[in-house]
Amino acid sequence: MIMFIVFIVLLFNLMNVLLKKKTNEAIVVLVSPDQAVNGTIKFKQTDDGVVIEGEVLGLTPGKHGFHVHGKGDLSDGCTSTGSHFNPFNKDHGSPDSENRHVGDLGNIVADDKGVAKIQITDKIISLRSGDTNILGRAIVVHSGEDDLGRGGHDDSLTTGHAGGRVACGIIGIL
Repeated sequence: MIMFIVFIVLLFNLMNVLLKKKTNEAIVVLVSPDQAVNGTIKFKQTDDGVVIEGEVLGLTPGKHGFHVHGKGDLSDGCTSTGSHFNPFNKDHGSPDSENRHVGDLGNIVADDKGVAKIQITDKIISLRSGDTNILGRAIVVHSGEDDLGRGGHDDSLTTGHAGGRVACGIIGIL
């Protein structure tokens, strides 16, 4: 009987450790419907926010909107990822704006070879539990530049007027 009690106590301690383990890293593999755009992006939770690093290939040169979308659903390509991740119902904005969607990560810039190297630290998104957790959601790369909510277009305050979706992927635990 004592062995059984010791076993139960050890089991509960192990479960406690596993449940309290904090996710510190995540990854997304980007794909596109026509398979022209692809890439891999890693996320790391730090004391300063989430560090986002990676590379996207096959883009047209220039700026491309880069967002976390609300659904981790690729059943209908990038369309089924829903709108920008926005749990606080704010307007679209820049990454450094106080009034922004949680998923607003600004623009990535592709060079003349169509390669965008990503190095961003965001203080809003999180890999930990809570309203700003992005695990299981999607990253979407758009065809055009995100106007950061300042463009004056009908969709500037909802999508940043960033155009169509050229690549996406689900953010998973690494």
